[in-house]
Amino acid sequence: MSDQVFHWLLMIVGILGSMACFTAIQRLFAPPPPEDAGSLASLAPRPSDQISVFDTINPSGGFVDRLDYFFVHNVGLSRRLEEIHMLMGGPEKPTALTILHWKELAMFLIPAFLCFMTESFGLLILMPVCFMLPDFYLKGRIQERQDNIIRNFPSLVDLAALTIESGLDYMTAFDRIIKQAKKKTELEAEFEKTIGEVQLGYSRREALRRMAMRTGLQDIRSFVGLIIQSDELGTSLVDLLRSFAADMRFRRLNTAEKVAAQAATKMLIPIFLFIFPTVFILMLAPMMMTLFQGGLGF
Repeated sequence: MSDQVFHWLLMIVGILGSMACFTAIQRLFAPPPPEDAGSLASLAPRPSDQISVFDTINPSGGFVDRLDYFFVHNVGLSRRLEEIHMLMGGPEKPTALTILHWKELAMFLIPAFLCFMTESFGLLILMPVCFMLPDFYLKGRIQERQDNIIRNFPSLVDLAALTIESGLDYMTAFDRIIKQAKKKTELEAEFEKTIGEVQLGYSRREALRRMAMRTGLQDIRSFVGLIIQSDELGTSLVDLLRSFAADMRFRRLNTAEKVAAQAATKMLIPIFLFIFPTVFILMLAPMMMTLFQGGLGF
């Protein structure tokens, strides 16, 4: 009697599980409900800042479009992907949609390859982990760009202080420095974008805040706050910029000293793992060979 009850219980669980899987797949690939053509929301113009590359996704299209739509609208990855693309400097390639495609390929191809090599389908549980693997590469590119920006930032602040002291406005000073630069780094490119946004109609404060958001660096945010505070209070911007540049150099020097102090401790690990065993082998190998071949002779 108990075996029969257990059999019916497993059958009920299997039926419910199948229904749940079918419902999930149907919701995944079902197109969204059509918008009312006469609604005010459909007639309202959309601001240019809210135009996204994800607006090109066709929810009624093929498998890739529906999968993109699921991750962007149901999971809510659009803001995170656009933030990663912005911190990378907003390149033409890859776009935020291309980054999403990279993550989807990693989610499907890596577990499929592992399952093919090991002949075990249990590795499909690694799909969420593989979906996040491209983030490590993207974070590396973002970190490299931020290091490039912060490396040249104190020198640019000093040049800005010197140019502003000569009588120019700070935005004009930035424009003069950018035009005189022989090789434009990521920092000069960001200031060039900021100047272009001011010429397009953005206020100076808004353009500077947008630059701080694009870089994602605390030093840039402090620099922007310093300029805005100087505008509001009417204080001398030259003295503030020089103090700010000196403080940045002091903090970078302290960071370099800490890294140099930790170098000796970090070198102990490769020494114990690679150098000491090699030295011991070179010293003891002849003695051990002689011992195995007939003794040491004493």
